[in-house]
Amino acid sequence: MIEIHFSNEHPTATVLSEPFIAAVEYILKDKNITRGEISLAVVDDKKIHELNLAYLDHDYPTDVLSFALEEGDNFLEGEVIVSYDTAKQKGVEYAWPPEQELLLYVIHGTLHLVGYDDKEENARLEMRQKETEVLRRLGAI
Repeated sequence: MIEIHFSNEHPTATVLSEPFIAAVEYILKDKNITRGEISLAVVDDKKIHELNLAYLDHDYPTDVLSFALEEGDNFLEGEVIVSYDTAKQKGVEYAWPPEQELLLYVIHGTLHLVGYDDKEENARLEMRQKETEVLRRLGAI
């Protein structure tokens, strides 16, 4: 069984958990992960900046952080943290709502948890294709 916990810690944003949970469930099922626990959190730029500095030594806010805490046979425990402030700003640039941008961040972070990488060009292309697949599957694009 997989437990997915959602927390909106942003001081003013109202977001629905269902699309984010559906995205995580789809990705985990696709990777045959049947047991585990995933925590999803929506935060502001200040909080994600603090976390980025504390855990990755990056002194700036970012869109998404993901941490795989424990992995095993068909098992995953991890965290995905997304910034509503960054999503709101980028959503304006890309002409779509911040909730859509947040969904992309959740997908991206969850793909990192299950082993996708975006450091090399080929891996980045594969990850982008998977992001698009999940967004389409959820009816988000």
